[in-house]
Amino acid sequence: MSDPQSISDLTTRRTRVQSAADAIRAAGLLAPEVAVIAGSGLSGLADRMVDAVRLPFGDIPGWPASTVQGHAGLLAGGLLEGVPCLIAAGRAHLYEGYSPFEASFNVRVFQALGARTVIVTNAAGGLNASYRPGDLMLITDHLFLPGMVGMNPLVGPNDDAIGPRFPGVAGGYDLELGRQVMAIGADLGFRVHRGVYAMVAGPSFESPAEARFLKQIGADAVGMSTCPEVVVARHAGLRVLGLSLITNRVLMAQPEAVADADLHEEVMATGAAAAERLGELVARVVGRATGT
Repeated sequence: MSDPQSISDLTTRRTRVQSAADAIRAAGLLAPEVAVIAGSGLSGLADRMVDAVRLPFGDIPGWPASTVQGHAGLLAGGLLEGVPCLIAAGRAHLYEGYSPFEASFNVRVFQALGARTVIVTNAAGGLNASYRPGDLMLITDHLFLPGMVGMNPLVGPNDDAIGPRFPGVAGGYDLELGRQVMAIGADLGFRVHRGVYAMVAGPSFESPAEARFLKQIGADAVGMSTCPEVVVARHAGLRVLGLSLITNRVLMAQPEAVADADLHEEVMATGAAAAERLGELVARVVGRATGT
């Protein structure tokens, strides 16, 4: 017999997603073919849209508020390279106190609105010694460390109408979209790498020992987002493209003196410097996404 509380929780989640989707439609945003999640310092992607309609997160029922500097906290809908698109300028993070469900709520709503492709961007610290600030990393796989200890957005009752109880994530990052990124990125002057993204919960940055551990287990870059969204997108059968803008090098040894500079300010500055080129890259990929 089904647990009444589990049924209630699943019903509540469905209702919350549907209420958000209904509000977005009512605000006049186009039904998307592609949805983009813009990470720290990358919210300017929404400015590239044609006939954009902007909707603050606070005007969408159930949508988690974004409290992080560099996250504009709005949803923009319009045409990007002629393709109906939604861009979330900001996201919810575990370190803000949100649950894994809330940290991936955006993708559930995108799927309910009809999106078939999700492009996830983030700012990340470079663990690979060959990575420099301003480089771009095409995510080919991930280490979802919070998810491995129970903070997975699929914990709880499964919605069989959306996806299977035990979805596979292997092969989840779309190869064709990845090939396009490598070609377009080179044209735009990016140093583009292929690599593994590790997600930690944050909000503290990694200690040198933690950084060495992450590198040793196969991570090339580290950040505090993305994996819950990717897992939910794969559960729903959506195509996924993941991009990390390398904004800083992660310390592998204890510094002689601790700098006073805010590392998040460094992340923001690098994001701002690369925003125009990254916006052009994402726009070109969106323009080709529906034909691949």
